[in-house]
Amino acid sequence: MNYHNITKEDMLNGDGIRVVLWVSGCENHCEGCHNPVTWDKNGGLPFDEAAENELFEALDKPFIDGITFSGGDPMMPYNRDEVLRLIKKCRTNYPDKTIWLYTGLNWEDIKDIEGLGLVDVVAEGRFIESLKDNNLHWVGSSNQKVIDVKKSLDLDTIILHK
Repeated sequence: MNYHNITKEDMLNGDGIRVVLWVSGCENHCEGCHNPVTWDKNGGLPFDEAAENELFEALDKPFIDGITFSGGDPMMPYNRDEVLRLIKKCRTNYPDKTIWLYTGLNWEDIKDIEGLGLVDVVAEGRFIESLKDNNLHWVGSSNQKVIDVKKSLDLDTIILHK
């Protein structure tokens, strides 16, 4: 897996102060995407041991509320296994920190992925320029949903994050 950046004190991609891992690779190519530089799965840098150490050192800080996986798209098949490994490690090492995940895929396409239940919030759906709404929290277009993963899996219906 490749990545473009590790943002260490972010307040725009989830609740609180977060670390964000921006993975490389997205096949959605949404018109008006805010981050098209991440579309190429071969772009950026290899996510190696040094990058992983940097990520977890940033998460170690007590004022960090959690981690967000974004991109690109962490749920693209070529990113998924490595992202899920990192999610498991985050949940084990930092059980009180929240995990957010952004994906252009729909909830119905990802809800049965093993390990997704370790994520707290999924912001899902393709960005659609004609549905752009600057008044929304955490997403850019009105078709996208910000989902409380645990409640949604428990109740087998989409429960939005508040």
